Formats: sequence, C-alpha cells, structure tokens
Amino acid sequence: MAEFPIVFAPGLMCDARLFEKQAADLRRERAVLFADFSEDESIAGMARRLLDDAPERFYLAGLSMGGIVAFEVWRQAEDRLAGLALMNTTPFADSPARRQTRLSQIARVEDGKLKTVVMEELKPNYLGANTKNDQALLNEIFAMADRLGPAVFRRQSIALMSRCDSAETLAAINCPTLIIAGEEDEVCPPELHEIMKTAIANADLHILKACGHLSTMEAPEQVTSLLRGHLKKIEKGE
Repeated sequence: MAEFPIVFAPGLMCDARLFEKQAADLRRERAVLFADFSEDESIAGMARRLLDDAPERFYLAGLSMGGIVAFEVWRQAEDRLAGLALMNTTPFADSPARRQTRLSQIARVEDGKLKTVVMEELKPNYLGANTKNDQALLNEIFAMADRLGPAVFRRQSIALMSRCDSAETLAAINCPTLIIAGEEDEVCPPELHEIMKTAIANADLHILKACGHLSTMEAPEQVTSLLRGHLKKIEKGE
C-alpha cells in the first residue's frame, strides 16, 4: 500500500506551526512537507513554487489561502494529486469591498501596524467562541505573522485580492477530496463548504462544532483523525 507524502499549504500570514499537531502525528507514517508562500505575489506563483518543491505525487492539504492555492495546483498539475483536503476555504474571488479592505490593511501594515491588524482585525475573527480569548493561541498566531513580516503580508494580500474565481474549477476536480469547515467560521462559513461538497464529485464534508477558521489549531485532534482516515481510504483504493 502506497503511503503518499502530504504537503500542507498554510493560510495568510501562517507558517508550518499552523499544522504542527497534524504533522507531529502524521510524520510517523509518511513524509510531511510544508509549502512556502512567502515569496510570491500571485496564487499562480505560489502554486508553481509548491509544485516545484513537492514530490511527484502527493496529497495536498490547504487551509484558507492554502485551499485557494490548492485549486490552482489542480489546474496546473491535476495528475500529481493523489487527494485533496480543503479546509476553511473558499472557491470564490474577493468582492470589491474585500479588496478595498485588503488595501487598507496593507497601508496600515506598511505604516508599522502589523500587530494591530493581525490581533485586532484578522485573527480574533478567525477563532470560534471557545478559543477567541485563548491568549496562548493568539500569541502563537501573532508569532507566525511577526516572523513573516510586513513584506510578506503585502505580497500575500496582493495575491489574494487579485486571484481568479475558482467556482468553475470545482466540477472538474475528480480526485478524492476531504472538505473541513468550522461551524463558527466567520471568514469562510459552512455554506461555502456545502457549495464545494455539491460541486466536487468525490468529496466528503465534515463541519466541526465549536470551531472557527483555524481548525487545525482549534480542533487539532479532529482534523488529524479526518486527514488520516481520508489518506488511508485513498491508499486502500476505496
């Protein structure tokens, strides 16, 4: 039975720590890699870099922006994907209002207000009720953003605001696909994941209770279990 490597694709201003709990568990049975989205100003560029660094055939697990990149990876190299996990993400392009918000945030970050933008505007909206006031978790989230810094925030924000819409890509995806949503996700709410489940032929949807946008950190054991189960199902040819 082949054990496919897993490549984790992080969200905006996140690094490998976003998947720390899953990686620690899954690397006991397979190769674990992390995509680097710090250098590119486009989703297409991020996907090309991921593919350049990835094994020939692999399982791709993307959260938020990582899921958005996953749609582009599919368009560029569908034959290399053994399976997909789309977590807390959206297939749709930014609205005009969202683009304006990103421009405002870029300006504030370039004015030295990265911590304010991350801690007051972005991350509290990412967490569910049970974790919204978890200071240790908030500190870890900011530590990821602080390590990446303002230049990466600008590049990633530009990539997101200029991305293409992936809604029409959904029907073309025919590899085994796991979809994970947070019941309390305000950034990418469950109804977006329902749309993906309906459109992708071979998809399983799981909505995690009492969970917000960062499911891998808010419900790590559940996410790890779902990923392992999906991988084993693929590797058994089920």
